[in-house]
Amino acid sequence: MDTILIGIAGGTGSGKTTLADKLVESFGRDEVSILRHDNYYKRHDDIPFEERAKLNYDHPDAFDTDLLCQHILELKAGKSIEMPVYDYAMHNRSDKTILVHPAPVIVLEGILLFVEKDLCDLMDIKVFVDTDADVRILRRILRDVKERGRSLDSVVTQYLTTVKPMHEQFVEPSKRRADVIIPEGGQNTVALEMLIERVRKHLNLVQNQ
Repeated sequence: MDTILIGIAGGTGSGKTTLADKLVESFGRDEVSILRHDNYYKRHDDIPFEERAKLNYDHPDAFDTDLLCQHILELKAGKSIEMPVYDYAMHNRSDKTILVHPAPVIVLEGILLFVEKDLCDLMDIKVFVDTDADVRILRRILRDVKERGRSLDSVVTQYLTTVKPMHEQFVEPSKRRADVIIPEGGQNTVALEMLIERVRKHLNLVQNQ
């Protein structure tokens, strides 16, 4: 299948998910599919909940990169895949999956996408969303407290102990692998329009083959 993979990475709260969602929403489901890196956290059924809650989920080793690469290759080969679903409340994968069909364009979004070379090699376009740290932490606090039911203290503690150090060690350096750097993510309408136009050109080529 003539498919392009667009990777959208960036720090927590940078706006990468908003950018990815707006890009997908600009086209039909038959034209663009989306994969979420967070759904590929490793399964930890053998670890008690209290211990799972203490794991470092901001390290590259927290992800099942092999499964994600396998799923990308299957989608590019024209096969549907069952994307796992991560349950933030349980700190583990749920028993649910999301059926993702092959499409001419696949959007993959996540914080640590550009850290793994094997994953980068599968991408045709690598976009890094760059947003100031103070804006990112405020967005993360609002999201985790309001949407995920976490306490303010737990969010701040996690940010200082793992999120910030892992961002400095892994996320920020991975920006060098990006093809395009976009400030402010989904709020950057000019950058969004450029991505939409790039996708539209690919879709036109596919339709004319």
